[in-house]
Amino acid sequence: MIAEAWGRRRYKAVFVNKLDEALGEATETQSWLDDAQDGQYLSNEKFNVLNAKYISIGQMLSRMIDRADDFCKHSPATDYRALPRVQETESTSEEWFNVEEFFA
Repeated sequence: MIAEAWGRRRYKAVFVNKLDEALGEATETQSWLDDAQDGQYLSNEKFNVLNAKYISIGQMLSRMIDRADDFCKHSPATDYRALPRVQETESTSEEWFNVEEFFA
């Protein structure tokens, strides 16, 4: 769903819709985690680890929805294949370490 949202980012409403669907799927997964813990298929420790990951993913998806304009910068008529590719440099690699700050 997230990859599909990225592929359709030229249409903000579609981008947000696909991210919202991904958030719904994450919520369903959290429900299954609860069921797995209740049925003692998961230890409390394993549940806590997986639940923390669920919360993190949910926060990232919510933040992406809130900041959709940052991802959908081009008009629907934009041919993304014609845009120059951004080459990865050391500075873009360093930016990766600030990804947590982006989604905070």
